[in-house]
Amino acid sequence: MHDAAARRFRRKGLAGVLVATAIAAAPVLMIRNGVHMPNLSLLAAAPVKIQLHVAAALTALAIGTVLMVGVKGTRLHRTLGWTWVVAMATTAISSLFIREMNHGAMSWIHLLSGWTIVALPMAVYAARRHKVHMHRRFMTGLFVGGLLIAGAFTFLPGRLLWRVFFG
Repeated sequence: MHDAAARRFRRKGLAGVLVATAIAAAPVLMIRNGVHMPNLSLLAAAPVKIQLHVAAALTALAIGTVLMVGVKGTRLHRTLGWTWVVAMATTAISSLFIREMNHGAMSWIHLLSGWTIVALPMAVYAARRHKVHMHRRFMTGLFVGGLLIAGAFTFLPGRLLWRVFFG
């Protein structure tokens, strides 16, 4: 197998393991904490800044998943890519206004938001200059770090999405 193809295969395998782990852990957590339907009224009662943040993050997650597994370089890829960039920027910028968990101060997770705001234009610039390898690295890093890892932290006990799904 070609080196680049092997790396993509390993990345997709790692992403698959992460998704499978999340899928496997969800029922265990739900059984342990009592199985129930998600309480979406908690999300509806949240401030608009949080609703906007969640909507943008879910949009970026859905589009990013399609982009990761789809054919690259097509018109669809470019159109979805711009939509993903807007969704990620909205997610990152809106997160800067969410400070309820840290008594009004920013926390370490806001560093990911700052990095996203810096890295998005760099990734777009790389794509515009046909630096495919650099573009792929930035976008994959933003998807994994900015969405999957940061998103996993939203399911910690005491946080809003924990209460929506498990509380």
